[in-house]
Amino acid sequence: MAEFMTGLKRTHYCGTLRASDIGKEVVVCGWVQRQRDLGQLIFIDLRDRTGIVQLAFDETTEKEIFDKAFSARSEFVLCAKGEVRERSAKTNKIETGDIEIAVKDLRVLSKAQTPPFEIVDDSKTGEDVRLKYRYLDLRRAPLQKNLLIRSKISKIARDYFYENGFIEIETPMMIKSTPEGARDYLVPSRIHNGKFYALPQSPQIYKQLLMLSGFDRYIQLARCFRDEDLRADRQPEFTQIDMELSFVDVDEIMEINEGLMKRLFKEVMGKELETPFERMSYSDAMNTYGSDKPDVRFGMTIKDLSDTVKDIDFVVFKSALENGGLVRAIKADGAASTLTRKKIDKLTEFVKGIGAKGLAYIRWADDTPSCSFNKFLGDGDLDRIIEQTDAKKGDVVFIVADKNSVTLPVLGALRLEVARQLDLIPKDEFKFLWIVDFPFFEKDEESGEWVAMHHPFTMPKEECLEYLESDPSKVIAKAYDLTLNGTELSSGSMRITDYELQQKMFRALKMTDEEIEAKFGFLVEAYKYGAPPHGGMGIGLDRLCMLFCGADSLRDVTAFPKVQNASELMSGSPSAVDKESLDVLGIEIKES
Repeated sequence: MAEFMTGLKRTHYCGTLRASDIGKEVVVCGWVQRQRDLGQLIFIDLRDRTGIVQLAFDETTEKEIFDKAFSARSEFVLCAKGEVRERSAKTNKIETGDIEIAVKDLRVLSKAQTPPFEIVDDSKTGEDVRLKYRYLDLRRAPLQKNLLIRSKISKIARDYFYENGFIEIETPMMIKSTPEGARDYLVPSRIHNGKFYALPQSPQIYKQLLMLSGFDRYIQLARCFRDEDLRADRQPEFTQIDMELSFVDVDEIMEINEGLMKRLFKEVMGKELETPFERMSYSDAMNTYGSDKPDVRFGMTIKDLSDTVKDIDFVVFKSALENGGLVRAIKADGAASTLTRKKIDKLTEFVKGIGAKGLAYIRWADDTPSCSFNKFLGDGDLDRIIEQTDAKKGDVVFIVADKNSVTLPVLGALRLEVARQLDLIPKDEFKFLWIVDFPFFEKDEESGEWVAMHHPFTMPKEECLEYLESDPSKVIAKAYDLTLNGTELSSGSMRITDYELQQKMFRALKMTDEEIEAKFGFLVEAYKYGAPPHGGMGIGLDRLCMLFCGADSLRDVTAFPKVQNASELMSGSPSAVDKESLDVLGIEIKES
């Protein structure tokens, strides 16, 4: 039967005791990590969220207490009172390795069955099992450390914004469905039968309305929801450090966010960041790295070979160039000995899997370079390619030919994959990068129509306004992304506040008056009553924590995450609902 803590009150956490506490009488509480029975001597490693401390029981311990220690098993919950003393067999494996507690009183607060897996830092148990018993998985030190870091980041962020004049305001969780780039999660209304709320993909419209309301600087750790396919750095529900500022321009918003990152890195990581961060145009990022969130911790940049190979009678190159595409390449320095023909074949399959038709290459392992398209080369052709790519003996050059929308992202992904295989990516280096000057529109390849790259309230650069309807390709957005080590942390923009310009934007997006009124009528109406210039952004808290913790997945920094099919294994969510509940909502389930 469980005992109570009557007469005992915790004085210290397990992992906080040190040699300076020797001689103190303390009370600690926690879970049994392990028990070691040496006959006349018993040791228990007691664990809480701060770490482990050793409890000692010997010939001086009362028999009743000794017997309780003897019966204790893994994951029993204990409360122990005793004196801190020097440990005879010291260890540097734990922070409390210099001391132990000579126990005088022991309470078994809760017994535990043998858990389905051992609660150890480097668990080899499959993730599905650990997620099913997530409450046990969360007892492991690495996950506890991650969530404690997440808590610290949240507190520092709030403190920083409060110090800089921001006001924390909550926005609704059940809102009107508006298009923001992904499918909404919908919530049926019982009272308004047949109508639905949407869970917010972001607080976008509400935070703009708060600027119109005169709050000037808004901040919220906002929960956001998107019904989209999952991956390692995506969850259906996530948190943004969301902000909006009035009477500012892009530089001031960037400065505020650089200051936040500087504070976070100093207080969480103990690292000093240099500001301002580098800025790179969207065009340069795509043409140089094949990505709008490039990892700039290593080189291997993209080279344009189109002019160099235009006269080579190789159908892959000629077809791409004749159809308005380009021939581009990346060079892996000194990779010829590592990237064997077999590995290059696997890389070819990799690029085919992401949209490329194939992969041409030059591998210079011996005195003479080996070229996959050698039979199509004329005199001097190979020399010109080698000169253009600055290749030398020991290097490998990879070439992709296609339309730009294929060539650049394929080479960008190949660059990262090759860098991983060659171990070129520094582990302890953090490179922030602002991506700026995004195109306002992109052409839909199927319909040929120009569509917005951003939400319809994004402000175009003033010098581009004349091209809004005549030449959409020339319109640049006042938008900006903050990236870190190849991960997009944040996206933001200045907002349109002029009623007439907003109407012009809607027309450029070919939206009808009925669509505008149905989706954004209340916001458009608000613009008529005096709107300050404003802009903002939302930083992905989950992704930021993932990078700070060195985690491979958002699941490692989320307490109760979803898996790839958007289900939560522990609770069995989502689940079926009884017919009575559906009838109240006027919903009928049809078999798909």
